[in-house]
Amino acid sequence: MSRFFVDPASIGEKYIYIDDKNDVKHILSVLRMKKGDTLTVSDKSEWEYECEISGIEDGQICLLITDKQRFAAEPDLRVTLFQGVPKGSKMDDIVRKTTEMGIARIVPVFMDRTVVKDNGTYHKKIARMQQIAGEASKQCGRGVIPEISDKLSFAEMISLLDNYDVVVFPYENEKGTTIKDALRDICIASDRVMKNGRKSKKQTALKTCAVIIGPEGGFSDTEAEELKKTDALCVTLGKTILRTETAGIVTMAMIMYELEL
Repeated sequence: MSRFFVDPASIGEKYIYIDDKNDVKHILSVLRMKKGDTLTVSDKSEWEYECEISGIEDGQICLLITDKQRFAAEPDLRVTLFQGVPKGSKMDDIVRKTTEMGIARIVPVFMDRTVVKDNGTYHKKIARMQQIAGEASKQCGRGVIPEISDKLSFAEMISLLDNYDVVVFPYENEKGTTIKDALRDICIASDRVMKNGRKSKKQTALKTCAVIIGPEGGFSDTEAEELKKTDALCVTLGKTILRTETAGIVTMAMIMYELEL
């Protein structure tokens, strides 16, 4: 079923109004929907609604709410990807694929080996990436649209890491600790025993996680040492060296498999 996102202010007790010109055009001209057709609407924060088109007039679409449920497709763990800014359109693919996997937030980070230069227009790329995240969220049935944050420097990123329950730092020079071992240690450490003595379902008590990925060329030695001084888990993703546009996607997939499924 087609999915759209609206602000909570557009949602009433019985009806939802869609007045975004792009959404209205997509519903009427692309999907060719008409009165009586059904679609799904998300409030981008907690609830999703099954709706039926009840009226089309004055550039807006009126939807009758037929069902209301809490999000079913959103992971419990909120993962933020701090991505070293890559060249070309690679960031678009990173946004698209990690959105499909349930990422909560993506932050572009300018690092020592970042080739791209910010000439004062990078905010335009942020806007484009936010649009891509929105399109990907609709396509894969997400309840929320991931936030694409403004760019940060490496130092600014380091100052934020204490806000996360766990930080994962894939590094090509790490040979000992695999991400599999690190994630399973997290599961063991966070496993809880209920008061009646029975173990709870396999669910981590972690609420937030940060993943840090270097740009083309990886982290500089200085950056790697700075990260090792924090509580970040320095891990290897395997025997091969992954491209920057692949590493974040692979890490996200492993985290979702181990901590969510």
